[in-house]
Amino acid sequence: MSGIRDKVAVIGMGCTRFAEHWDKSINDLLVEAAYEAFEDAGIEPSDIQAAWFGTKGSADSGTALSAALKTQYIPITRVENKCATGSEAFRNACYAVASGAYDIVLAIGVEKLKDSGYSGLVGGTSYTDGTEPLLTAPSAFSLLAPAYFNKYGVNPQQGKEVLSRIAWKNHQNGALNPKAQYQNEVSMETIMNSPIMAAPLGIMDCSGVSDGAAAAIIVRSEDAHKYRKDPMYVKALSIVCGPNDGGLKQGFDFTQINENMKAAEAAYKEAGIKNPRNEIHMAEVHDCFTPTELIIYEDLGFSERGQGWKDVLNGDFDLNGRLPVNPDGGLKSFGHPIGASGLRMLYEMYLQFQGRAGKRQLDNPKIGLTHNLGGFPWHCLSFISIVGKELS
Repeated sequence: MSGIRDKVAVIGMGCTRFAEHWDKSINDLLVEAAYEAFEDAGIEPSDIQAAWFGTKGSADSGTALSAALKTQYIPITRVENKCATGSEAFRNACYAVASGAYDIVLAIGVEKLKDSGYSGLVGGTSYTDGTEPLLTAPSAFSLLAPAYFNKYGVNPQQGKEVLSRIAWKNHQNGALNPKAQYQNEVSMETIMNSPIMAAPLGIMDCSGVSDGAAAAIIVRSEDAHKYRKDPMYVKALSIVCGPNDGGLKQGFDFTQINENMKAAEAAYKEAGIKNPRNEIHMAEVHDCFTPTELIIYEDLGFSERGQGWKDVLNGDFDLNGRLPVNPDGGLKSFGHPIGASGLRMLYEMYLQFQGRAGKRQLDNPKIGLTHNLGGFPWHCLSFISIVGKELS
């Protein structure tokens, strides 16, 4: 595979605040995100030649986007791929430009979860034979924590502190972000003593639910400087879907997620990353639950196996740490409007590269990574993008 390294660039992005938008429709959110991106790129809506539209359950075709933006008879493809839906819209849009089919395209994602009637994410159709156990997302991901603690000799109280430290870090970052749903710091005591959802996970170990939209304008890299002096370059795009091997094994290892490792391996190869601990300067990862983020550190090579919990307590992934993770506050501070989350993560990379991240601005980051995970630990899909401030 030749890959997409340095073939396309992002020249404009937009993102709504993620919140309980009872007073805004899907159209309102799409228009807000898209027009911020258009203005940021210095283009007109009519310049867009095609669009990829990500949503899990808030629309059923590309016509929802064409109606909202009043696009004039351009191709619009609606995509869905679990929690990587927004990232999938971005991936497809990038490949369309890299292929030469289009010169300038829009990738956009939206979700309205608060109006859905569900208490969590929107439901899906089950294609099983009915014999699989019914598990909530918190209960499924809670299995990661005791498996990790037992394997690496972390006592439950210390383990709870590690998980709480992850949530604390993300809320510290989100408190600096005007587009986050939750913009307050939360104390370690509050997190550690929050009501249990699925032991050992408390409410504060779980990401929230919100509405939101985010968008990106993509062109070929050689054209990017026609629009702006500081575009964001795509170094790698990787998505893998697992075969559900874990669901068939009594001895499944809940201390790692195979899809994460396979996606990372492919992305690092495409981007030429040899040592992610040193070469990745910042990351946005899918912190649906605190133990998920802990496992991700090791799956993606940010920490050695069995050492991630120590790196958490050392502050390695804080804003001022060696590899800041979720500098914008993550799902913990934003919630997870499925179609928008992947693009929201890329939006943070984009702002950081341009020095526009305000109080959470990092010191001249040049390589960033975004990650989504959809499904359960034993059977999921995993997406990774690697983006950069400069051409290689």
